[in-house]
Amino acid sequence: MAKRKSARSVDWAEKILPLIKLYNGRKHPLEYQNAYQLVVMVILAAQDSDRHINSIAPELFKAFPSMKDLAKAKPEEVFKHVETVRNFWNKTKWLISMAQAVGEDKNIPTTMDELTQLSGIGRKSANVIKRELGALAEGISVDLHVVRVAPRLGMVSGTNPDKIEKQLMEVVPRKHWAEAGMAMSFLGRETCRPTNPNCAACVMNKVCAYYKAMKK
Repeated sequence: MAKRKSARSVDWAEKILPLIKLYNGRKHPLEYQNAYQLVVMVILAAQDSDRHINSIAPELFKAFPSMKDLAKAKPEEVFKHVETVRNFWNKTKWLISMAQAVGEDKNIPTTMDELTQLSGIGRKSANVIKRELGALAEGISVDLHVVRVAPRLGMVSGTNPDKIEKQLMEVVPRKHWAEAGMAMSFLGRETCRPTNPNCAACVMNKVCAYYKAMKK
């Protein structure tokens, strides 16, 4: 509980602004060209790397250029394009089920409830999709980088993504929800690495609990 009180004692509405400003509006590392590709790639990227998904996506989309094409695909047709992806068999089934539910590219939903009803899409994925499509934020995306960065900063405690999201939503103003998760994700990729984080160059080092502890 002490850590939670510490997080609340900091005015994160103000203190997170340098981080938001640094990464505001930066496109997600997944190299999608439209909403259809974004949704497919976000599903594939779960527990895999964005770089890997970027490498296999061109051939996948050459074979299935639209939601309608994917909806008509047989599992074995999709499988051969994603077999190097982690959890490929389940993701193959999720992609086809999702495409059949959506039908056409123009029908891709942008609300949390509708997105999370689709196969293969949880809150984290839905938050990413909504952010990239410019939809009103209903939460904060929490990926593995945010699970590391947010506790280090002292904004949250614990390692459960759902609980971390709820804690972040309590201390980050709603107007910053769309950018906060991706900003921390980018910080985790570039500066706040799992080992040897570059704390001296971090825009958040003045308020970071991890950095303060390291200096003692």
